[in-house]
Parts: sequence; C-alpha cells; structure tokens
Amino acid sequence: MSMRSRLRPLPCAWTGLTGVGDPPEKLRTVDGRSLVAVVSEAPEGLKAKRRDVLAHQSVLERLMADGSVLPLRFGALAPDDDAVQQVLDERADAYLERLSELDGCVEFHLKASVVEEARNILLGSEEARRLNEDVRAGRGGQDLRMALGGLFAGEVQRRHEVLAAETVDALRPVARDVRTSEPTGDDFVSVSFLVEQARQNEFLTAQKDLADRCGEDFAFRLHGPLPPYSFV
Repeated sequence: MSMRSRLRPLPCAWTGLTGVGDPPEKLRTVDGRSLVAVVSEAPEGLKAKRRDVLAHQSVLERLMADGSVLPLRFGALAPDDDAVQQVLDERADAYLERLSELDGCVEFHLKASVVEEARNILLGSEEARRLNEDVRAGRGGQDLRMALGGLFAGEVQRRHEVLAAETVDALRPVARDVRTSEPTGDDFVSVSFLVEQARQNEFLTAQKDLADRCGEDFAFRLHGPLPPYSFV
C-alpha cells in the first residue's frame, strides 16, 4: 500500500500491475479528502514471497514515475477501507507535509565492510602485534588470548565508528537527508540517503569516488534508487 496526494492524477496505464496473492488481487484506490491510498486485498497469512514483493515494488515504481509517494513497507495491513480512509483524513496534514518534503526524491541505501580487518589492525597497532606474537609463540596462556581478543574488539569498534562517520560525511553534501541504522555482521555502516532525482548522477559519482579512495580493502554495496522507505 502507498499514499499520494490527490493534487496529482493517478497513472492511467495500470497494464501488467497487480496486487499480492495467488491469483493476484486487483489494485484499487481508497480516497480520502486530500490523499489517495493505492491498495489491494491481501491473502490470509501474507508472507514476503518473491512474487508478492515484486508486485508491491512494481506498483511503487509506477506511482513514483508520476509523482511523489509515501511508500508503506511490504506487509502493511488494514482491516478494511474505512480504516484506511480514517487514517488518510486524520493524518492528512502530516502526510501532505511529508509528501512535499519527499517530492522529486529517491532513496539510496549504502552498506560497507572492511576486508581483512584483523590484518589491518595488526598493521596499525603495535600492542596488537606484540600480543599476537606472544600468543602465537605460546606465551601467556588464556589470559593473553582474552587480552588480545578484547583489544581487537575495542579497536574494531573504534575503527568502525570513525569509518562510518567519514562515509556519511563524504556523501551528506549531495543528499537532502540521511538516516542511519545499526549495521549488522561485518558491516561498519548502514545508511540511507534521500537524494533529489536531479542529483542522482552526482550522488553516484560521489559514492564511486569514495569507494575508489578507500581502495580494495573496503566492500561497498549500494542499493537504489528506491522508494524513500526510510524517510516516511
């Protein structure tokens, strides 16, 4: 489901677009006083199957091509059309303000990790090198191993915080807004950028320049352009 202002007409060509389900449900609109929600029925126990996720994404992309939208993440449900209409009207002012802020923008989501981080820490820390050499030589026992592990953990966290800040700072000037989330796994950053469509190429160039400066020890994964999920 997504929402958009009634000030812009809905796309006329819905050929090939459907809602979720098997067989897929038809799309329809729920009209509020100043907003329209594009919805479909949802089957019992809706799950994020590839077919349904792609249907959701296709509808958002078609709507975005015609104007700004407030995208709801896959799986957002309401009991009936009356409940949707009530929310549209009760929160109309806030939704319209957000639509204005998102007008002409898309989201890019960036994650990044460091390759061979242990080697980099050993190269950059004399204490880590000394402890590692003692452990490999069989000196110090379990206490020394724990000390080395604690040093590595602290150094990894410190490095990740610095790298994340530098990554965000490098790309913030070409974005309208930024939303960070907690990175997972080996990633040191997980961040979404709200980018004006007119500046997409500028943003992509800035991200490539950042990756080139960082070199082969860094693995950057950029996803987008996406509907601005993180900024609704």
